[in-house]
Amino acid sequence: MGAIKQPLPVKLVLPMISGHRELFQAAAEALAQRFGAVDYTSAVLPFTYTDYYDEEFGGGLLRQFVSFQPLMDPGKLAEVKVLTNELEEQWRADGRRRINLDPGYITQAKLVLATTKNYAHRLYIGQGIFAEVTLMYRDGDFRPLPWTYPDYQSEPYLEVLRAIRGIYVAQLKEWQAGI
Repeated sequence: MGAIKQPLPVKLVLPMISGHRELFQAAAEALAQRFGAVDYTSAVLPFTYTDYYDEEFGGGLLRQFVSFQPLMDPGKLAEVKVLTNELEEQWRADGRRRINLDPGYITQAKLVLATTKNYAHRLYIGQGIFAEVTLMYRDGDFRPLPWTYPDYQSEPYLEVLRAIRGIYVAQLKEWQAGI
């Protein structure tokens, strides 16, 4: 039997999809009020990997990632996803969502994303929310899993996630030195 231990803190990351650039900033600011300052903002990237969102959002979709400076208890991921769902609802227009917010976190070993959709590879984490390991970090880089969406396997996304992981690793070293 192993001893029960608290997990290491994680790096909160917020991947966003929208055709309205101004909503990226609004979402980052809303989460920063709750979870602390933004410490990384990616370039705005074209979202061309699927047409899944086109009917609801329209065309010309974009993706941006932000991460937050304070490290977080991974047990708070469901709380973050509930908040992002509330923000999506708040910014609806004409009955349609205008932004998709799928928060997650980065550790030294993985990228985890939260969702409301259950599936065989997703675990229930409370409050109606599920989580999946979307990418593993192994042999010096992120590696996809059979269910990893194509956009998360693309080099532009991997560059962003490597940068955020680099910030996290440096923060974790500082955190561990302070224990």
